[in-house]
Amino acid sequence: MQPPPLTEPLPNPLGGKTLMVGPSQPGCFALPSEALSDAEPNDQIFIRPGIYEDRLVITERPIYLIGAGRDQVTIFSRRSGPCYLQRVTGGKITGITFRYVGSDQHSAMNILDSTCTISQCRATEGLLSGVVIYGPNCRPTLLANEICHNRESGLFVFASAQPYLRENQCFGNHHFGIAARDQGTRPDIIKNVCRDNMLSGLLLFSQAQALILENTFEKNAHWGAVLTPDCEPTPKPEELHQSNTFTDNPRGDYTITSEPLADIGR
Repeated sequence: MQPPPLTEPLPNPLGGKTLMVGPSQPGCFALPSEALSDAEPNDQIFIRPGIYEDRLVITERPIYLIGAGRDQVTIFSRRSGPCYLQRVTGGKITGITFRYVGSDQHSAMNILDSTCTISQCRATEGLLSGVVIYGPNCRPTLLANEICHNRESGLFVFASAQPYLRENQCFGNHHFGIAARDQGTRPDIIKNVCRDNMLSGLLLFSQAQALILENTFEKNAHWGAVLTPDCEPTPKPEELHQSNTFTDNPRGDYTITSEPLADIGR
């Protein structure tokens, strides 16, 4: 359940300053990226309601970025993805919609080797997947986000990343709700809802591993889940229905295939 919008920032639990972002408001930065440039490691940034054309590049530092709510705050970009995290060492991002509106191949959120928490956000309209999570030191927590209407998959985990994915809504994506690939990649996929995606709810392929518990895979255009023979889900494929819910997926609950991308010509 989405929390009510914030009208004012909560006290900074780190003891630092709170930098305010607001359109045409005295004492506020005009753009989130401007506040980010001035923020010290213990500062938090609060974004008031508005639509901001901006791009956030956050590298090798913690981040405390608080939006008034994902229905109140949108950060969009035309030329590249609106949010890029590289080796972010902690903190949280919450209450923001990230929207890509350009024509090149970018995601709404790009997360490399980072460990922060992202909650109650929305990632939408990426020409790649909505959120890409990758790198051997990438262990973010994604909690209660909406990842929707992206041109490929919703959440795509690869290159040995090990995120914790819980209670996210992945819907209306052109490929899969959640996809994971590569040896060493091992997401925990718990209590997510993958529905109304144009292929299947979940794709696990190319030696990926995953813990898959208490998820709902419903009303996807193909299968509830697609697995390749070399991947390692927990529980085993034949036991997935005992710990997850599969409903109204026309082709069935799951399939094991060596050609998981044949439907898109790959």
